[in-house]
Amino acid sequence: MRHGKKFNHLSRTHEHRAAMLSNMATSLIMHKRIKTTVAKAKALQLYIDPLLTKSKSDTTHSRRIVFKYLQNKFAVTELFREVSVKIADRPGGYTRIIKIGQRLGDSAEMCYIELVDFNENLLSTKKSSAAKKPTVRRSRKKSTTTTPTNITENDGEQTTKTPENKIVEEANETSPEKTNKNSEETDNTSVENTDTNK
Repeated sequence: MRHGKKFNHLSRTHEHRAAMLSNMATSLIMHKRIKTTVAKAKALQLYIDPLLTKSKSDTTHSRRIVFKYLQNKFAVTELFREVSVKIADRPGGYTRIIKIGQRLGDSAEMCYIELVDFNENLLSTKKSSAAKKPTVRRSRKKSTTTTPTNITENDGEQTTKTPENKIVEEANETSPEKTNKNSEETDNTSVENTDTNK
């Protein structure tokens, strides 16, 4: 029974699996992004992350350890010259898996696995969005529930007026009764004007 054994053998022997992961790691370092199945990509993440961490210290010993796994001197040179410089500040999580659906032939779930710091599309959008956003955070807007009050003095009394009270007073001043009286006065003056003209 294989209880608790979580390592995925990928239906291959140890030698076949090691050779496949070595080739995939070399391709990922050289091309920065490869297309594969999700199961192989997850196995590749476990395989390549320690190698990328090892590449941060450029010593002869670390180069020999990485070469033992990759078996490709061009990939080792690329890893220590270019990749290690970009991932120097990253404390882990060097790769990203992007699922892209199922393969037509056998419905295997496919994905892209890529080096995080080499995706130019995502990096350019992050830089442009960072440039658009202001760096200083503004304070919150004041709530509208508190209204400023104006203190006025009428006949020795202090009363407080809020903006709502002013609106109510203005509405009372232009009430319909006053407008009717004003219209009657204009009618009377117009009648008087016509009488004087005759």
